[in-house]
Parts: sequence; structure tokens; C-alpha cells
Amino acid sequence: MLDQPVPTMTPETLREIYGNPSLKATEKVITKFDHHCREFIDNATFLVLATSDGQNLDISPKGDPAGIAVVESDSTLLLPDRPGNKRLDGMMNILNHPYVAAIFLIPTVDETLRVNGRAEILDDEKLRARFEIAGRVPKTVLRITADEIYTHCGKAPMRAGLWKPETWPTSRPVPTLFEMLRDHTCLPIESTDQCDVEKVYREGLY
Repeated sequence: MLDQPVPTMTPETLREIYGNPSLKATEKVITKFDHHCREFIDNATFLVLATSDGQNLDISPKGDPAGIAVVESDSTLLLPDRPGNKRLDGMMNILNHPYVAAIFLIPTVDETLRVNGRAEILDDEKLRARFEIAGRVPKTVLRITADEIYTHCGKAPMRAGLWKPETWPTSRPVPTLFEMLRDHTCLPIESTDQCDVEKVYREGLY
């Protein structure tokens, strides 16, 4: 018996499966950073930034002390770029296609804040100096102009037990980064110990 073709999913079929969003979901989108958004960003220590060159996608984690980004105006925020692997995937994407999306997280808070907008890469010396940490300034700063701002409910972090220590593994459940790099790249790695991984992290943190 021949395999039956899988029906093509359509917007109408999806809507029939899921139903319509609530008014709270459709009306929550704003375009300016109000006092709630500013307070959330002031307390956020982690975000994930999504970029695209129009075809390929990149998503990168970003972390800093509370106030990982700074709200510059009612519609713009500034995000310093800390040292990374120098692949520059996200930045190259921005040069070709400025649209980005970011989700901000605050430890222990289940809700997250989403910002969709357009980014530009700045290397102004005075602007970079505003984000100095440990005597080091970022090489560039992103300015993101918001098109959409809204909160996500806390159900996903709650399902994951993200902020509940009693749900966390009691020991590291995966190999160290250097173990994985050794296997992925076949390059010689002197040590794969986690303590050596963390030493490299600390030395290049800022």
C-alpha cells in the first residue's frame, strides 16, 4: 500500500486546531518602553538575541549584571557586545538584515519580556565607555529600535522548573565544552576538565 500524502498545513487549519487568541494576547503589544518595560530590563541579567540575514538564522545568548541593556529612549535600547568567539554571525546578519528579536530574563521571574525591532551597530567611543566593566569597554554597542514590545507569560519556565532548584540536576549531565569541541572538531585539546573550561571563561569574561 502506497503511503498517503501528508496534508499541507494551512493558516485556516492551524486556527481551527488552536482557536483564537484572547484579547489579552492580542492587545498586549506596545511600541514604547513604559515604566514596566524599563523596570524589567533594569533587572534582567540574561537575554537571547535572534538575527537573520534574510535567509539564515542565528540566536545568541547574552549575559551581564542586572541592567544587561539600557533603555535609551521611549523606543530605543542599547546593548553592549561582550567578548565572544569572534564568529560575528549575528552582527554580520544585522549588517544585511537589521531585524532582530530579543527575550529578556530575570532570575526567579517566570515571565519574560520580548522586544522585536531593528538594530544598528555603533562603535562610538563615548557610547562604549558607558558600558565599561572591570576596566574594559565593549568593542561595539547595538542600538535596537523597538517595533513591538510585549510580555510572555510564565508557563514555559514553570513547566521547565527553570527557577526551582529542586528540579535541577545534582551533577553536570553532559560533557564539558572542551570534550564536545574535541569530538566535533578533532582538534587537539590539552585538557577537557570543567575547571579549565571555567578558567578560560573567567579570563575572557570582559
